Amino acid sequence: MAQSTVTSTPVTDVIEKAQAGEALSASDGYVLMRATGSKLASVMRVACESSESVRPHRRVTYSRKIFLPLTNMCRDRCGYCTFVKGPNQKGVHTMTPDEVVEVARKGAKLGCKEALISLGDHPELRHPEMQQNLDDLGYGSTPEYVAAISELVFRETGLLPHTNCGTLDNAEMAAIATWNASMGIMLESTSMRLHEPGGAHFGTSTKEPAMRIATLDTAGELGVAMTTGILIGIGETLDERVDALLAIRDVHQRHGNIQEVIIQNFRAKTSTRMNKAPEPSTVDMLRTLAVARLLLGAEMNIQAPPNLNSDGAGAYLLSGINDWGGVSPLTKDFINPEAMWPEIPQLRELTAEAGYELRERTVLYPEYCATGWRLAKPLAARLSEMTEPDGYVRSDLEWVK
Repeated sequence: MAQSTVTSTPVTDVIEKAQAGEALSASDGYVLMRATGSKLASVMRVACESSESVRPHRRVTYSRKIFLPLTNMCRDRCGYCTFVKGPNQKGVHTMTPDEVVEVARKGAKLGCKEALISLGDHPELRHPEMQQNLDDLGYGSTPEYVAAISELVFRETGLLPHTNCGTLDNAEMAAIATWNASMGIMLESTSMRLHEPGGAHFGTSTKEPAMRIATLDTAGELGVAMTTGILIGIGETLDERVDALLAIRDVHQRHGNIQEVIIQNFRAKTSTRMNKAPEPSTVDMLRTLAVARLLLGAEMNIQAPPNLNSDGAGAYLLSGINDWGGVSPLTKDFINPEAMWPEIPQLRELTAEAGYELRERTVLYPEYCATGWRLAKPLAARLSEMTEPDGYVRSDLEWVK
């Protein structure tokens, strides 16, 4: 998509266009991203009103989950990641089926509904040690192992799996999707500049935008509800954020399967190439969240993780988000281990302070639950047991602590 960093279009004209329900263009997004002062406040207000226009119940959701870091080996090396380990590094680990089930059972006892399975992208293609792990476990590839683990977790605990494992082809995704209520892959950015030497994605093999969009398209063709999103503060420009959001919108217009878009703020970590890179401010997040709402439309579910900005996250609700993402009473955020999950009462208070009600959802958003979407029969039956007719978690199954 062509970029233009200079425009004479007034912010007020774009706001009026959004209020009229018109689809915003890339140039409109570029204008909104540069709003400051009272004009930025107006963008945020209209974004918030847009979200409330289709959510008069003023509910903000979260998913009670466990986090299963199935393997922290990966074929990529991103400039900001501490999750990934090489085969000879301290902390490298691939979970066994017994380890997975042990954690999943504990999570089920604590009222979790979601099993988030996260791992590196096809690590066996880079590390012979991972292929040996898979051989020892009786599997030919990481996606094959993920599919088996997903089924195991569901059958043993009733938790609904949601897998993030990078780029997948049709056969790989189809096998995993059979035992997942939803899946995810972050687009992160559409900027190819980030692949140049010194960039956040330099030296990676799966962060090319076309590859990640292809995975989202594959999911759409298979009827898989997907989570995706952008990572801000990794060297992208404001225009490039707009481009990435519109690429996501395009996928959703083609397939209708993007159930959630995450706007995630970069966090600098000491052991990475980007350890001295500046982190996005709360204002930068508020701006990006508001623009995402106006570009993606009132009905899109937009999430921002509360643990990545514990001091300023409450203000996100004033920019039109309607979800906090997954929160675990048992396992840490293995991607951002320094950022603790908020306690549910704390999150409930934070949400109420802005005038909203916190409600628990399953891994599949309420509107997708209510329509049945395209789940395999065992998953659909389990989902029906967990939820009320409107798609939210049954009140008698909701944990308040």
